Amino acid sequence: MAEEAVPGVENLKLQDGQIPPEEEAEDQLITPWEVTSGSQKGVNYDKLIAQFGSTKIEQDLIDRIVRVTGKPAHHLLTRGMIFSHRDVNLILDAYEKGKPFFLYTGRGPSSEAMHVGHLIPFMITKWLQDIFDVPLVIQLTDDEKFLWKDLSAEEARRLANENAKDIIALGFDVDKTFIFSDMDYIGSSPDFYRTMLKVQKCVTFNQVKGIFGFGDSTCIGKISFPSIQAAPSFSSSFPQIFGGRKDIQCLIPCAIDQDPYFRMTRDVAPRLGFPKPALLHTTFLPALQGAMTKMSASDAVSSIYLTDTNAQIKKKINKYAFSGGQATVEEHRRLGGNVDVDVSYMYLTFFMEDDDKLQQIREAYSSGNMLTGELKKELIGILQKVVSDHIERRKQVTDETVKEFMTPRKLKYNY
Repeated sequence: MAEEAVPGVENLKLQDGQIPPEEEAEDQLITPWEVTSGSQKGVNYDKLIAQFGSTKIEQDLIDRIVRVTGKPAHHLLTRGMIFSHRDVNLILDAYEKGKPFFLYTGRGPSSEAMHVGHLIPFMITKWLQDIFDVPLVIQLTDDEKFLWKDLSAEEARRLANENAKDIIALGFDVDKTFIFSDMDYIGSSPDFYRTMLKVQKCVTFNQVKGIFGFGDSTCIGKISFPSIQAAPSFSSSFPQIFGGRKDIQCLIPCAIDQDPYFRMTRDVAPRLGFPKPALLHTTFLPALQGAMTKMSASDAVSSIYLTDTNAQIKKKINKYAFSGGQATVEEHRRLGGNVDVDVSYMYLTFFMEDDDKLQQIREAYSSGNMLTGELKKELIGILQKVVSDHIERRKQVTDETVKEFMTPRKLKYNY
């Protein structure tokens, strides 16, 4: 079987994720470690689709998901925050025939608290699990953060535990969900390690240099890490869940910056006799300062953390959220605000579920009838509720709860 082409990687041999100038789209750089755009409107996702070789999500695919599941589409899907895919049509084909599939997503635990941008892939993952009723595996890449960040192995593992609490607080079902730390699970699962080895044998150093921008001075832990992120794409890595079956396809909801890992994974899958994982790509929640970069857990003033108080949320949005409004009230009333660059409005498109109210706000702000302060007030109220509700749910997550989710075990499904 022919290997899947990985668009643009043949010449991708610059430092740590750089892309050649001829591959750039409006000076934007999208790698697993860096997201920047030269436009105040943020990433040009249509150009990114062309660059990465994925498929844009059209209305017919959304309609088919609704038809197959009998459930309404998520607002992130209808508004284009889930914008691109690979082979989701094949997942739906299998589902209609009664064939199983599973979900896989992950989190790199680099900070004590997750921020609201981290919620986006998990929100869509939970929705997918709810409408399809399928098992889910969540990888916590504490090993990756140890290799890339100034963290001890012990601290990276501790952060994984803390982030697991945030993930569990989103309402995942312990009977359907397995969360694992790479540092813990790989050493206890010969099948996972064997799957990793099979991936490693299929990928050369030149290939990972091309895909990820690794150089001659890159430590060997980083060079081998992509095989670790690839391994959960295959059901062979979880014999306790799938009864040793190796033919169950995987669907991966993730932010588009993680796609290089899975282009590599899809390339090697046929050579290993495994089904290629399908993907759903989400957009990025911008930093408060503007859409030219994404929200970052390592930058406190760019992020709304899931531990922030109501006062902190109000202060951050009022002080830092980039505005598309005019310089004076008079000008704003006359010219209106620009929702294409206004961060507060962008955040509302993610977190305000009421389509009619969102459209009213868009029209009012664009026409000048709503001022920037009024727009920010709308967002502050919504994010204060999102975060305060999350804090209350997280209080119910004990160390024992985390242990239940992270214990390798059979889930509720039979294979």
